[in-house]
Amino acid sequence: DLSISHRKGVTVREDEEYERAREEAEEAGRTAEERARAEAERLKQDVLTGSMKQEVVRQQGLIYGGLILIGLYMVQPFLTAPSLDVSAKVSIIAFSVAIPLLAALVVVNRQEAFRGRLTPSVTVTVARVVAQGAAFVGIVAGFWHITWVAGVTFLAAGFVAVGIHSAGYMRLEGTQEPTS
Repeated sequence: DLSISHRKGVTVREDEEYERAREEAEEAGRTAEERARAEAERLKQDVLTGSMKQEVVRQQGLIYGGLILIGLYMVQPFLTAPSLDVSAKVSIIAFSVAIPLLAALVVVNRQEAFRGRLTPSVTVTVARVVAQGAAFVGIVAGFWHITWVAGVTFLAAGFVAVGIHSAGYMRLEGTQEPTS
């Protein structure tokens, strides 16, 4: 059962028990990794259950609709302007990306509300990021068109607002007692 081989001056001892133990350890590692992934997915699903999923869907719908409304109001004066400066053009282009994506997300949001669950689509997740980012750029550029101070102020206030939202969300959801 035992075999000894010499490789580059080093004696290596290999036997069936060692090989079997190594394979069992690898299998145990794979099994543990699969269990950990399954548990992580279960916990992720548990975070957004019942009324929490409904609230996320409601908030997303509010965000999408609000950004569309802001975009329409901000773009409107540029439609009849005889000429546009760079910041106005940036605002128009950003909203030309954001508004159709936000409209599509409103439709997806209604389907999510109807089904009572969030879509796992990567395409929808990317569209959310692009749409909201483009809307933010459009708003900043629109304020910048009025005066650069307003643009910078909105930009800074936007980052502070994200921090406030994140801190509030984490404090509310992180300290929540598990429900049974």
